[in-house]
Amino acid sequence: MHNRLIQLITQSTVLSDLERDMCISYFDPVPYPKNRILEEEGKIPAYLYFVVSGFVRLFHYNDKGDEVTTHINCPPGFITSYTNFVNQTKSEENLESITECELLRISKTNLDLLIQQSPAFKEFSFRVFQQSLSYNEKRSKELATLSAEQRYLKLMSEYPQILHNAPMQYIASFLGMNPKSLSRIRKQVIR
Repeated sequence: MHNRLIQLITQSTVLSDLERDMCISYFDPVPYPKNRILEEEGKIPAYLYFVVSGFVRLFHYNDKGDEVTTHINCPPGFITSYTNFVNQTKSEENLESITECELLRISKTNLDLLIQQSPAFKEFSFRVFQQSLSYNEKRSKELATLSAEQRYLKLMSEYPQILHNAPMQYIASFLGMNPKSLSRIRKQVIR
């Protein structure tokens, strides 16, 4: 399972054999069944997860008690409630497996040790953080400026795997619309 993580890191960073071994020793492999809460709101996120296979989402409940999906992760990639994980504060979000998943996880303590001990991993972590910031800025802008249909078409072209693996209510919520609107848009797109 670690091969997928090592491949991702070595696309942009050179790892020594020691750094590769440290990475493998700090990231624990964990399988999760479908629909399992990995991290719960009201608690400090215990882990940063690397998605080897499967789909994971972040969600919270709005003031009406409805679930609001804020992120759906496609493999390979990292996911957690980042700000809360980094600052070790209580999260308002839940992290849930949408499908069966193979994940690698690392605690904040071990992540800090790995970053201290490995210049390559420090560089890689900084790059992942930059990409996360960029993604969130882009997503906020798209939610504010694109129509519902444009958001769906963009998801369809950039992340088609999500459409085949996540329930429609999660996708609708992630795109900032209700399931009926998504259903109508999907029918229009099919025509």
